[in-house]
Amino acid sequence: MAFIVTLTANELDANLGKFRIEQRLTKSRPKSLDINAALDGPPIALLISEGPPQHGRDRSRWLAWIGLVARHGTVGAVDKSITVDPLRECVEVVPLDGPDGILHDLPAPLRQEFENASLAGTVGACSNAVWQSLESALRAARPGLGPLLDWLIAQADPPLFGSSAADQSWQEQRDATGSLLRIADFPLAALAAWRQPPSEDDPYTAGLIPQPVEHSLIDYDVRVAGEAFGMFSEWQQGTAVRCDIHVLHDASGRRLEVVNVNATPVESRLGTDMLYYHEPTRSFVFVQYKRLNPDTRSIYVDTRLRRQLDRLEETAKLSSPPTQPSEWRLGNDPCFLKLAYWPQNAENRPVHELARGMYLPVSYVRLLLEDDCTRGKQANSTARILGYDQVERHLTSTQFIDLVKHGLAGTVGTTREQLYALVKRRVSVGHSVVVATESSEESVRARQARTRNRGAKRRTYLHHAYKQNPPGGLRQ
Repeated sequence: MAFIVTLTANELDANLGKFRIEQRLTKSRPKSLDINAALDGPPIALLISEGPPQHGRDRSRWLAWIGLVARHGTVGAVDKSITVDPLRECVEVVPLDGPDGILHDLPAPLRQEFENASLAGTVGACSNAVWQSLESALRAARPGLGPLLDWLIAQADPPLFGSSAADQSWQEQRDATGSLLRIADFPLAALAAWRQPPSEDDPYTAGLIPQPVEHSLIDYDVRVAGEAFGMFSEWQQGTAVRCDIHVLHDASGRRLEVVNVNATPVESRLGTDMLYYHEPTRSFVFVQYKRLNPDTRSIYVDTRLRRQLDRLEETAKLSSPPTQPSEWRLGNDPCFLKLAYWPQNAENRPVHELARGMYLPVSYVRLLLEDDCTRGKQANSTARILGYDQVERHLTSTQFIDLVKHGLAGTVGTTREQLYALVKRRVSVGHSVVVATESSEESVRARQARTRNRGAKRRTYLHHAYKQNPPGGLRQ
């Protein structure tokens, strides 16, 4: 379906700066508009601007912005609201009325339904049949909007993952990607548009659809993105390792390189690792995913898991003792397990939500495995279990992400070369790795101020992708 928000040209001009910074819109809607009953397609939102009638036309309107309705909720006793997020500006004028308008070729009943829904100053909704007709007209009349429509519609139709090995691996990599964006404070929509890659062995990021970039920014974007190969250049032309790179660059100069790499078929893959490296402070955190049984929300601790804990403890030794206040960490644990679960046969969760689960520092896991709380229920049982019934305290996703964002968790004094060697080892033994490197000129004080700021933030960014093409090599 399509939600239609109609503003006067003066109202749009007054809000233009705000829209460009926040790239979202919350607008009250009539209480009588039953969204749940009307929802019969992707929740597209069209922001229409209306000016004075021109050239003898009854109305003079144009499509100014387009986005997705992320949620709707109560504002007051009389009105409710919709929130459009993401919201993107149309890069070219798209008239609606007159012989050159996209409404001109719509069948009369659909055109009338659109008119009834586009009353000035309010929010209306029309059926999916109207939106499909509008989409066809937009793609035909304005081909330049096609990539933006593809990007939005992919987010409106998130993937439904099953129980196959490929789906489970993509679930974990998707969760890691979303966690990294939250840690680095980039919009979640940046890496939310996804279509299943051609091969089940491909990394999750091979299916990501980048947000279209204005032509005036492409040269700058390519120059910034090209630096992403500093750590992974030897894999550019290889065939044994699949490596996909997405580079985000915001207006303040911060750059996030997200690399998803694996070297094994999905059937023999051992799991997913997530690493976040903050280059200015030379600090990384390491998260190894473990899937809980979705019914019992627990996992048996086997010999392999104990060996993996040994390796995580070895990884933690890459850290150095802090020598200045900015290097102090809340403990000596840079490595964590994420015990995560995805409910079976449940509807796909919205893209902004992370998988349910618990973050456990390795030293805490060691204590748990020595305590009777993790012992199996049978008499004289030597089995050990980790799960919600056994672990009374754990870090939630929000708590873990906040610790990392504030620099309170992670290694001290580790280099990109050490990180690269660690990634290579993890890939060589059969893990899929999602690693993000954040670079900036941001001071410690500026990072803290940005992280603590709860006000409106500029959400514009550049996005460039390097995808590997079989049998080898990367393409932009």
